Amino acid sequence: MIVTVTLNPSLDRAVEVDELVRGEVIRATAAQVDPGGKGVNVSRALLANGVPNRAVVPCGGDEGAQLIHLLVQEGVDVLAVPIRGRTRSNMTLAEPDGTVTKVNEPGPSLSPEEFEAVIRQVLGVVSSADWVVACGSVPPGLPVQAFTELCKRVTAAGVRLAVDTSGPALRAAASAGAALVKPNREELAEAVGRPLTSLGDVIDAARQMREWGAGAVLASLGADGAVLVDDDGVVAGDSPVERPRSSVGAGDSLLAGFLAAGASGAEALAEGLAWGAAAVSLPGSTMPGPSDLLRQHVRIHPRPDQVRPLPTP
Repeated sequence: MIVTVTLNPSLDRAVEVDELVRGEVIRATAAQVDPGGKGVNVSRALLANGVPNRAVVPCGGDEGAQLIHLLVQEGVDVLAVPIRGRTRSNMTLAEPDGTVTKVNEPGPSLSPEEFEAVIRQVLGVVSSADWVVACGSVPPGLPVQAFTELCKRVTAAGVRLAVDTSGPALRAAASAGAALVKPNREELAEAVGRPLTSLGDVIDAARQMREWGAGAVLASLGADGAVLVDDDGVVAGDSPVERPRSSVGAGDSLLAGFLAAGASGAEALAEGLAWGAAAVSLPGSTMPGPSDLLRQHVRIHPRPDQVRPLPTP
């Protein structure tokens, strides 16, 4: 079983428009509301593909109640941690060419007592877990030391930890010995403090994170695919999408597919890429199921061209 932890979950409203024009009244062509947050999306993707998991989610206010209601409706096994603050709402505006504009609220702060309640929920179920997956932004005001403590207590319990976050929390996860970290290109560049303009730059940065203590690094590169750097070396891959609709949740689906396929080697990378590409082809933060996966479109590069330049973000 996989346990996901989303410290800053959200309600995600996705609106499709013909064209986003600043200052104009725009009529939506479609809209939907989904439960959101990176860890929540990982749980939803796993559930859609029949992989057992449990989601630990702090929630508060009417938005928090709606979030839990939507998750339960989908069939997600939720461990809700009540908090005093109001769960945030995020807005995604998607255009027909695949361009996505996101407006994310910062979310509520967690008191030390509320954060400890989250940790207790996680540690209460790790005995039956193969992985604990901590994903998403850190709540406003939460010290990086607190996130480090979560990572250390999970690893001390003998459970493999995967982390998808950014900023100081990403470096803290690597230093705490996370078995897997999954940054995107921008997050990885921020972590190592330099721009990543080629595939080789990404690989070097991933190796640096492994030197800090991370077991493996799965770096997502958007339309350029992903790179896996672990004990077995380096492998890259991509999966073209003919009609992109929304990139929201694509990295989360990539991570979910990678974990579901064993979290090691080219086969797991290929599965993750198939899941991520399928998410891009779906509206809003819809998570892909088995019928959405086009594994035949995945291309794996066991000897990636490290001098290949990456497009400017």
